[in-house]
Amino acid sequence: MSSTPVGVKNYTESPTLLQYQSKIELGEDSNYVSHKKRQIPEIESNPSIPDSLNSIFLPKEWEENGKKFIQYVSQEPGTREKARDLYKALDAKIKEREAREKGICPVREELYSQCFDELIRQVTIECPERGLLLLKVRDEIKDTISSYRTLYESAILFGIRKQIEAEVGKDKLKKEISDLEKKKVELINKKIALDNKIKVFDKENEERNKIENAKREEESAFLRQQNENLDKYLKSIDQSKS
Repeated sequence: MSSTPVGVKNYTESPTLLQYQSKIELGEDSNYVSHKKRQIPEIESNPSIPDSLNSIFLPKEWEENGKKFIQYVSQEPGTREKARDLYKALDAKIKEREAREKGICPVREELYSQCFDELIRQVTIECPERGLLLLKVRDEIKDTISSYRTLYESAILFGIRKQIEAEVGKDKLKKEISDLEKKKVELINKKIALDNKIKVFDKENEERNKIENAKREEESAFLRQQNENLDKYLKSIDQSKS
């Protein structure tokens, strides 16, 4: 087993899988210029290892108890043993932070991103050009993930908006159905009332027809009787003349 380099913590001891050197206090007479913006060197310029590392991974800068500190990324080269340690540390941190094994998980995404950065650091020390190329790959992956995340969030918001609209429309349809049900009941009651009126009218009309028919029969019988009496009278007159 090889010992841990001076100024560099073990992966399991470090808060991040990307390895840094020990912090350095900046004095007031320091000529250090703050790194506010990343300036990636051109691959054709044969960049040095420190320049490549410090452009890929900006040094950490902070103040503590009125003092300024800086911490550069480690320049310790990677080994097969370090790769195994990184593998074990990644699994340990995933379990420690209870990251999800599948699906969307910001914690797991962060840990794998740290692991990839550490691999880029190790590769950059062996070959700065390969490190810069891996940086482009990493940034493209991050941009792609960011685009998918934006699409996912937009889809979620769209789905929520449509669900709210559907709920509002659902309440409106429920009210319309309730109103139509009430109107249906009213129309059914109105139909029953009209049917009853028709039955009453039919019955009254039938009784009226019966009475009128009876009257007509009586009048017809009376007129026939009158006609017969008139005939008999006329015949008796004729007989008396003869």
